[in-house]
Amino acid sequence: MIPNELIFIIGFVLFICLMLALDLGLFAKSGKPVSMGQAAIMSGVWVSLALLFYYFIYRYGHLLHHIDNFKALQEINVKNFHHLQLNPNDFAASLDMYRQNLSLEFITGYVVEYALSVDNIFVMVLIFTAFSVEPRYYHKVLIWGILGAIVMRFLFIFVGSELIGKFHWVLYIFGAFLVYTGIAMFLQRNQEKKIDPENHGVVKFASKYFAVHPHFSGGKFFVKIDGRKLLTPLFLVLMIIEVTDLLFAVDSIPAIFSVTKDPYIVFFSNIFAILGLRSMFFLLVNIIEKFRFLKIGLSLLLSFIGLKMLAGDYATETGLTTGISLVIILSILFVSIIASLLFPDKSRQKG
Repeated sequence: MIPNELIFIIGFVLFICLMLALDLGLFAKSGKPVSMGQAAIMSGVWVSLALLFYYFIYRYGHLLHHIDNFKALQEINVKNFHHLQLNPNDFAASLDMYRQNLSLEFITGYVVEYALSVDNIFVMVLIFTAFSVEPRYYHKVLIWGILGAIVMRFLFIFVGSELIGKFHWVLYIFGAFLVYTGIAMFLQRNQEKKIDPENHGVVKFASKYFAVHPHFSGGKFFVKIDGRKLLTPLFLVLMIIEVTDLLFAVDSIPAIFSVTKDPYIVFFSNIFAILGLRSMFFLLVNIIEKFRFLKIGLSLLLSFIGLKMLAGDYATETGLTTGISLVIILSILFVSIIASLLFPDKSRQKG
């Protein structure tokens, strides 16, 4: 008999592949840059799908782990560290509590990952600019990058979940790392980041082990010259995007583990967020520099999540529930965005 978790994963991945295929067919074949209007529509679609999935978990979340009796519910409650006060005499009420908590963990993890993805956009803009990629090819690079990110994050999440299950103290390492990352982001918030295309590590690696064509060839990742298949600079950009996403996953995935220890919920929330990242990129690519206080907000967000992980069970016992955490996270993001709009960087505007 096929486990429910496997059915959920297969169904979820097939649905995502279908949506990406439609996305690629609608926009990539046009050969034109994605407009802000198109990006706004796709952003709305991905956010709406995430909210629909939240509602699905809210109503049918127990099907994920095939919970049909109180014993199974109690086992999942302990295994995934939900810390719910279940009532053995009222299975229906306990199951309803579990579903509500699971859906709240999903939406909180989604918000955390979506927020942290904004910092990824800063780097993506630098990469495309440094390699002089034409805007009409951004979409193709990003959508193929997402496919690679889904595979890498799947492995990352479930390996991390196994580590947490066997060595609970790993959570404290994650927490300390997030606090360190948050402080480092705050201290480096005003530093100008630069990318040197010729001396980038990925470019050096590819040039050493593969044949690389020195020029772009339209939107092609490979070209064939004199019978030899060569990588184009556009494929190098895709490789750099993949490596960049892997580095960001080192921050974002531990952050979601502070919200939920259920690896499937971590995976679902993570993937919905990075799928929305591509359309959000096209919305923010020309205005991202206006959010001058966003990095401060993200640094506070990482530090808060890290401290919550370090506090462990004490955080829950003192009332810092998932719902309260979601309110704090949204407040940090809201204040940083509003402050950026109310107090723009006048020196940058003059420049």
